[in-house]
Amino acid sequence: MKLESPWIESFMVGDLQMRCSVVTDLATGDTIIIDGGSESERIISWIEGFDGVGPNWSTGPQSQEDMQESGVLSRKVVALVNTHAHYDHSGHIPNLLQRYDVDWYLHEDDYFLQTLAKTSAARRGISLPEPAEATQKISDEQTLDFGSISLKILHTPGHTLGGCCLLLGVSDGPDHLFVGDTLFAGSVGRTDLPNTGGDFEVLSHSIKTKLWPLKPDTVVHPGHGPLTSIGVEKLTNPYVGQSSQSNDGFIGKYM
Repeated sequence: MKLESPWIESFMVGDLQMRCSVVTDLATGDTIIIDGGSESERIISWIEGFDGVGPNWSTGPQSQEDMQESGVLSRKVVALVNTHAHYDHSGHIPNLLQRYDVDWYLHEDDYFLQTLAKTSAARRGISLPEPAEATQKISDEQTLDFGSISLKILHTPGHTLGGCCLLLGVSDGPDHLFVGDTLFAGSVGRTDLPNTGGDFEVLSHSIKTKLWPLKPDTVVHPGHGPLTSIGVEKLTNPYVGQSSQSNDGFIGKYM
C-alpha cells in the first residue's frame, strides 16, 4: 500500500556521517528506523519527545505541537530495517532493540558481516556493543508491511553480499528509495572492503537491472552524502550512468 505524504527524516550520524532514516506514517504514527548505526540516544530522544539535536533533513513536523496538529499524538516504532550490515549502519541496533521491542530485518547474506561490526569499529577506535542478531530475513522482491508502512525489497549485492534497497511507494508524490551504500550522488559504494563480498561488476549489474527501471523522479536516500534521484543518476552517474566509460581500477566511495 502506498503512503500519503510520508514524514521522512535524515539523521547524519557517527564518525562517517551515515544517513539513518526515520519514516513515519502521519495517519497512524507507525514509525520505522532504517540503518540505526550510531547516535541511538539522539534518535530515540527526537522520536519520543523532539528533544536534543533533531534531523539534518525532514519532510514533517519539527515539534510536538506540529505533530499534534497533523492528528498524531505520538509515534510508535514498529520495526528496524537495514540496507546492509557494515558497522556504521548497524552498530547501534542493539541499543535500539533494547529500547523498542520490535523485529530487526536484514538480508541473510549479511548475517556474517554483522558479526564483525564490533571488531570493524574497534579498528577505527570506536566502541560498540556486542552485535545484534537479525530476527527477520528480507529477500528480493518482497513487499513487507511494518504496521501501516510498506516497503518493497530490492536485493542489490555488490557493495556487500546482502545489500538491499528499500522502496517506499508514495500516493501523492515521488517514491522514495533508501539505498544504503549501493548508490550515491555521482558515485557508488566501495567494493574493496574485507569480508564483504564487494564486486564492482556485480554492483553495476544490480544498479542497472534493479534501480534504473524505477521512476526517474524517485528520491534516492544514500547512506552518505546528499539526496539525489534515479533520473539524475541514471543519466549522469560517471560509473554506472548512461554516459559512463571504463571503470578500470575504480573501487567506489565511502564505507
